[in-house]
Amino acid sequence: METLEFQSEARQLLQLMIHSIYSNKDTFLRELVSNASDALDKLRLESFRDKDMNVDVDDLHVVIESDPAERTLTVRDNGIGMTREDVVRLIGTIAKSGTAEFLKQLKEQQSGSTSDLIGQFGIGFYSSFMVADKVTLVTKHPHAEKGVRWESSGEATYTIEDVDDAPQGTSVTLHLKPSDDEDRLPDYTEPAKIREIVKRYSDFITWPVRLGGEEINSRKALWARPASEVTEEEYAEFYRHISHDWNAPLETIRMQAEGTFEYQALLFLPSQAPMDLFMRDGKRGVQLYVKRVFIMDDCAELMPEYLRFVKGVVDAADLSLNVSREILQQDRQIQLMRRRLVKKVLSSIKSLQGSRPDDYAKLWGEVGAALKEGLLSDTDNRDAILEICSFASTNSEESLTTLAEYVGRMKEGQEHIYFMTGDSRVAVEKSPHMEALRAKGYEVLVLTDPIDEMWVDSVPSFDGKSLQSVAKGQVDLETEEEKTANEAKAAEFGDLLTWLGEQLEADVKEVRLSSRLTTSPACVVGDAHDITPTLEKMYKAMGQELPKIKRILELNPAHPLVEGMHKAFAAGERDSLAGTAELVHGLALLAEGGELADPSRFVSLVADRVQRTF
Repeated sequence: METLEFQSEARQLLQLMIHSIYSNKDTFLRELVSNASDALDKLRLESFRDKDMNVDVDDLHVVIESDPAERTLTVRDNGIGMTREDVVRLIGTIAKSGTAEFLKQLKEQQSGSTSDLIGQFGIGFYSSFMVADKVTLVTKHPHAEKGVRWESSGEATYTIEDVDDAPQGTSVTLHLKPSDDEDRLPDYTEPAKIREIVKRYSDFITWPVRLGGEEINSRKALWARPASEVTEEEYAEFYRHISHDWNAPLETIRMQAEGTFEYQALLFLPSQAPMDLFMRDGKRGVQLYVKRVFIMDDCAELMPEYLRFVKGVVDAADLSLNVSREILQQDRQIQLMRRRLVKKVLSSIKSLQGSRPDDYAKLWGEVGAALKEGLLSDTDNRDAILEICSFASTNSEESLTTLAEYVGRMKEGQEHIYFMTGDSRVAVEKSPHMEALRAKGYEVLVLTDPIDEMWVDSVPSFDGKSLQSVAKGQVDLETEEEKTANEAKAAEFGDLLTWLGEQLEADVKEVRLSSRLTTSPACVVGDAHDITPTLEKMYKAMGQELPKIKRILELNPAHPLVEGMHKAFAAGERDSLAGTAELVHGLALLAEGGELADPSRFVSLVADRVQRTF
């Protein structure tokens, strides 16, 4: 027998379980039955893949045994089991199970019950310590010569030893705490209580759950039952089982395809984003079944990455049980299923947007940034994605807007949907690029998600209206009279603009007069196809070196500073004007949140100009 210490975060979680005040302690049995069901799924799958595996899969099941005299409850399965290494890795340490995030959120929880956190971070096995003083696990993997016994009382250590005569699968025996009505701790050895919990949480489990030789779950796959026979609570419990999210789903989506290729799907939209939504190794949430036999989790071939928050199952009638990911990637029927599933999910979100705007707003707030990734990757459904997107805009500080709503508010004769990307709403709204549009009452979309920097260059238009960045290219807001006046101004300032372009040629590609400024002296803009400064920063943060991108310096001819520069140039004061040109360019960069190439040089120029005022 060997005694080992728990990994530090596992130890914290154990103590949390033992001493916490969870109101719903019944959850532990749901977690153990769910783990057992997963083990049976995996054994069934491995038996198809590994013909040399000598296992009996004719009667896969979960057994629950209670002993009131000994105060024990055992959950036993004849599934895949674990090796000694598996036990130490999966139970002794839990570095990948989200424990740190769980503990962080628990500490941040200011009020109310913490029971909504249980199940959310994959803590299943550890929930046993809510009701048990000691837990004993005995397990054997089909390829292992010996079984393994693991035992702990929930303190700092656990023991582990080999077992010669362990049966196939896993048994978890809980040495139960005394029942206590005040502490809401029922007697979990009572058969009626066990049946109640299994019926509430695990009635949909594919495998039989037996108590005293009696099968106590219906085993009816929810997706195969008529919708009229399934309650919202059953959908919610099934969602919790497959997603490990303790919240109820925001929306349930059912599909059934018949004909040459038959399949059923039961999908869910979450009310809270998955914890790993933006993690590099985050998983997609759709499971693949064939004729109600579990094939694989995280079936990427059924759902694109931008819909990775969708959870659920797809049960196909005409696939081989030996299907692999490589086969799925080439399978024409799978590709057809994927297209139909995606269209159904997008149409369901569209329906939510129209009929339940509050729920839609909640969903968009949780997963909108992921959905917008589809504007880059899913050109076939780009229009459908655009229709369900919402954006902040200058029309309202609180409410978001759809593109259709924006178009409905456009001014007469307006040809473009104006937008600006940036790090924050404050930065966008205070940008000099916004001045003329604000003064003339044009609405501008405020795009501050990192993904916005990427998709705006890939989406040319919506509903016949082109998308136009207010920080790139020419923004035509002028009347014919204004154009005539500005052309005269451009001719008047022509020599100065040419000279400034020569002075600043290392940093800018052109100096011109601006029609987008009303109060600021200058701004820098990109050509229509230049990448934005924010996107440039993102690439550099990822270690990608880019060639220097020169931008355009625009001057406001009505600003006193620019007027003064024009007078000085006409008077031949070129020496002092060279430093002023650098200052104006630096001010324009700072105004948009940019970075100066030589901050010390800029500070020196400012100090020199300030000194001259005394």
